[in-house]
Formats: sequence, C-alpha cells, structure tokens
Amino acid sequence: MSRVNVLLITTDDMNYDSPGCMGCPIPDITPRIDRLASEGVLFEHSHVAIGVCQPSRSVLMTGRYPHRNGAAGFEDIDSCVTTLPERLREYGYFNGIIGKVEHITPVEKFAWDYAIHTLNPQEHWGRDPEVMYRHTKEFIELAHRENRPFFLMANSHDPHRPFAGSEYEIPEFLSKSGKTKEKLVSEGSYFRGKYVSSSKYYKPEEITTPCFLPDIPEIRREMSHYYSSVHRADEAVGRILDALEDCGEAGSTLVMYLSDNGISMPFAKTNCYMTSTRSPFILRLPGVIPKGIRRDTLCNSIDFVPTVLDYLGLPQIDGVDGRSLRPVISGERRQQAGSIFTFFNRTAKNSMTGKAQSYPMRCVQNKKYAYIYNEWADGSREFRSEAMMGITFNAMKAAAESDIEIRQRVDFYLHRVPEEFYDLESDPGCLKNLISDPAYKADIETFRSLMYSYMGQSHDPLIGKFSHDIMENQ
Repeated sequence: MSRVNVLLITTDDMNYDSPGCMGCPIPDITPRIDRLASEGVLFEHSHVAIGVCQPSRSVLMTGRYPHRNGAAGFEDIDSCVTTLPERLREYGYFNGIIGKVEHITPVEKFAWDYAIHTLNPQEHWGRDPEVMYRHTKEFIELAHRENRPFFLMANSHDPHRPFAGSEYEIPEFLSKSGKTKEKLVSEGSYFRGKYVSSSKYYKPEEITTPCFLPDIPEIRREMSHYYSSVHRADEAVGRILDALEDCGEAGSTLVMYLSDNGISMPFAKTNCYMTSTRSPFILRLPGVIPKGIRRDTLCNSIDFVPTVLDYLGLPQIDGVDGRSLRPVISGERRQQAGSIFTFFNRTAKNSMTGKAQSYPMRCVQNKKYAYIYNEWADGSREFRSEAMMGITFNAMKAAAESDIEIRQRVDFYLHRVPEEFYDLESDPGCLKNLISDPAYKADIETFRSLMYSYMGQSHDPLIGKFSHDIMENQ
C-alpha cells in the first residue's frame, strides 16, 4: 500500500487541559498522548464546533457546521451531504470504525467496511485498552489482505461517565444491559470489573479541580475518578498506536487525535463555554509533518475533513465550511482563524433529561473574549443535561444551601441569561459575566456583529431570533 493511511483517535468527554501536553499539572497523567504530540504538531487552541458527542462527530466527518449537515442535535446527516469515508471509498480506501458507531448516522453514509460496536459487556463498554489494540490490529490486517490504504476512526469511551473507580451508577447503563450492577460486577464487565481497571487510580489530594467548579471535597472526589478515566483513556490511545506500529504502518499513516467535547460537568459539555468545545488537536505524519511543533492559532473541527484530503492529495468535498490546516502546519500561513463559531442545540434523551431537550446556544470567541447567545434563556426555564449527573452537581446544590457564591453559580447554570461575555485571558473559567460592564461595551458590540455575520454566512436558522432579541434592541 503506497498511499497514506489515516488513523483518527478520539477520546470521549476529555477536557482540553487534562493531557500533560496541555499543561495538566498531574504527573504522567497522559504519557502516550504527550508522546504523540512530541512526534508531530499540537494545535493548542483547537475547538470542536459543537459541545456534545454525536453532533460533534458529524461535523468531523462532513466539515460542515451542525445546521449545515443535518445533524444539529442527534439526527442523521442529510443524504445529500458527502462524508469523508464516502470520498475516501471513491479512491480505494478501506474504511473502519471502532466504538461510537451509533453516534455517526445513518450508517450507510459512512461506507464502513469494518464496524465494531463497543458499548456492550462483550467489548467491556469501550473502555478496555486491550480491546482497542485487538480490533485495531484486526482491521489493519484486513486492509493488508485487501491491499488497500485505510481510514480508521478508533473511539475510546473513556473518560465518559461513569468514571473509573466511581461508585456512582448511571441507570441508563444498567437498563441498556438488562442486568443488575451485581451481575455486571460478577462478569467483570463494567463497574469496577477487572477488564476496566486503570493502571492508576488517583486520590482526591493528588488532583486539581477545574477553575469553573468550586473546590469542595465531593467535587474533588469525583474529579479523582475522572482523572483515573483520563489515564485509562491514554492507555487506550497507546495501545491503538502500538497496533499501528506492530502492523508496520506507523511510518505511512497520518495519525490524528482529539476529544469530541469537554468534560461531562456543569459549565462544560452540552454548553458553549470555552471548556465545552476546546480540545487539543494532534497530527503526526513521519517525514511530512515536523516533530514537536506547536501552533497557537484558533481552529475548528470543520477544518478536519479538508486537512485530511489535503494531506492525501485527494479532491476536496464541495460545500464544506472549513479549510485545510496544512499551510499553518508548514508555516506558509501563520493563522487559521481570528475567531470561531461554536454551537449547542439539543441534549440527548437520558435519565437526567427524560427526553431530548432544546437549548439553542451560539458562541463567537477568539483567544481573548467569548460572546454567548442563549436563545432559550427566559428567566424561568431550567437547563437540564447529562453533565448534571453524578456527584458534582448534587454537591454544588448541597453546598448552595450555605454558600451564597455557589448558590448564585447553581442558579446561573440552571437559568442563564440571553447574553454572556467573558474575558478568557483573566477568566478562562467564565465565572464573571461582563455583559453589563460599560468598560466592555465596544467589544461586546463587535462580537454581536461577528455573531450576526457568522449566522448569516452559514444560514443559521437562529438568525431571525437573534436579530429580534439582540440586534434590534441595541
């Protein structure tokens, strides 16, 4: 196989600052991701276009904003939209996916030659590094037999909830399996089972809490479980790369890594804050991409498809919203974007939401400021999402009874306001909404205009409501 292969590795709900290469202070938390970054290029200010799983992956596979590919929430991609695997199949590629198959639909739009569902007890719920190694190796060997170059999307379910070592149960996992927790434990297939052991379990005193959450004991305890899952996800990344090496394809494969969205905690996943969508984006291609370089330009997951096709020398797909990052990697172009446009539309149906819930949000941000429009915020409606499952949000509600600052934070999360504006340089956790601060009036007006422009250029269906709610009232 003389043509360049493609290996995309994703982790599920990993926050942008959890890997060591992105500044995580926990020693050796992600040695395998860090090594991958040292072997290629790391985009430090990369974002996914939307901060929730299925829509995020739909953007990755189409290069189009959510409302432009049909999957604004948890819908299928439109039949008229060409996907990356469809384009690659046209040029002889053998396409495969491991994990998260159900989050890229409809399946016929993805031309999979090999598809492994891992969200089940037999595959240890997609959290076993050895399962990832076995399937990656099997897929590459099949591509060898076919004598075809390959595209593989390998998706770890870590560090998605439930976290490693956590005693907290999410009822939907039990209902999906049709078994009790005790039965799953006895099989060693999920809760604290031998197949999901991490080589490192962190203690609360060993970790740090995110700046957007209060540092109280119960949250610190859940964060220690999260970081144990981060370490196990890193082990999965390492084993996927081991399989690539063992099959002799490391030198001829474009390897990419990112997370689909931020951590499943309040003010992160299923929102439009910086930590909702920011993720390191790593690319490695020996002999083509220089080793150990970093790029601090903003970029967006709409750029993924054109970047892949550029490196493969294949025709671009018409109608994509992004553009190739290759000129930025080579140094031919210094910046990819001065600002980016990100989204949230709908939650999934789960035990927290009860049904799919619509909470339309939009964000325009650069590296200094972020402006958010919450179309749904009317002062009375309450926000609900899966990020409220588990220990952290319950701990915040309990602490709110005696701590006024936490009470205000909980109330703000539940209700929001139509507009938010943050200084990301001084307040990366987006703790202080500056929308009413006269010192930022000119900047806010600039970002409102940017929002309107992005909406118009992309034919965002929310533009009429934004114009009525915001632009006409200034």
